[in-house]
Amino acid sequence: MRYVLIGIAMMVFLVVALAGFRGELSRKPPLEIFPDMDRQPKLGPMEQNDFFKNGMTSQPLVEGTVQRVEPLKTVNDGDVFSFEANHPVNKGYTIEDGTTNFVAAIPVPVTQALVLRGQARFNISCVPCHGGQGLGEATGVVGNFGFGGIKNLHGETALKLKDGAIFKVISEGQNAMKGYGTSLSVRDRWAIVSYVRALQLSRLGREAEVPESFHVKPLPETKPKSK
Repeated sequence: MRYVLIGIAMMVFLVVALAGFRGELSRKPPLEIFPDMDRQPKLGPMEQNDFFKNGMTSQPLVEGTVQRVEPLKTVNDGDVFSFEANHPVNKGYTIEDGTTNFVAAIPVPVTQALVLRGQARFNISCVPCHGGQGLGEATGVVGNFGFGGIKNLHGETALKLKDGAIFKVISEGQNAMKGYGTSLSVRDRWAIVSYVRALQLSRLGREAEVPESFHVKPLPETKPKSK
């Protein structure tokens, strides 16, 4: 047993001697056992490159290339482009004097197509955690593997959130939830917000708020046939 402990101690000493303590600062060049592509051969945008005939790294666009950026049509702000990173439509909020001001209502036209698109994206990205009805860890498959703290989208906190706040959570994440800003377009994220509101309304809405065309009409009474 003594030799086993001595062997373990020597292995620990060897690892520390070679790799050092995590976070330790030193003026010596690091010993890289696994460089993890930290340094690799590459050329900057304006550096010389003998591979191309003109000797340039940055090549001009192919003749006839057409630049395409589809704007997002909004209710009040007109067309908003995705490269306008700080626009409240793309972020869901603005920051003024250190105060976060969330967008109060969905800024794009809410149509049936938008809600259906939101349902499709919700079923792909949100259902595994929040469940099909948005009830949280009680219904999402992820909750069966011991992950807790999954929000119920029908809870008081979620109901009081402004639309822009929900959009921000979808985009940037919150607590254990990761953000989907890099995998879902701005339109798709607003579509999910619209579907979340539809889910909430389906559970908490009143009969008076349902349009007449959707009311279930009672079947007409039929008189028994006389013999």
